[in-house]
Amino acid sequence: MTRSFALCLGALAMALVVVRGTLFGEFADQVAIEAIVALIVFAAIGWVAGWIADYLVRDAVEVAFRRRVDWYRQGVAEAGLLENKPSEEP
Repeated sequence: MTRSFALCLGALAMALVVVRGTLFGEFADQVAIEAIVALIVFAAIGWVAGWIADYLVRDAVEVAFRRRVDWYRQGVAEAGLLENKPSEEP
């Protein structure tokens, strides 16, 4: 997720700088430098945003999974379906 956010934001920023340079008739060498700088800056911003989003999604999925497993275990225990096996000691 981090790479895709970085790629999307970086490419979008670069494209916008190129379009702006074309519309205002700026020189290509100056537009290229500005576009590369915008690409790097916004790729870094996108990487951070992607890392945060990835962390939040993983955390939410893990919490939902743990709740579901606890709910299932509680249902099995209430139904009396657990087998009482003696613990094996070495």
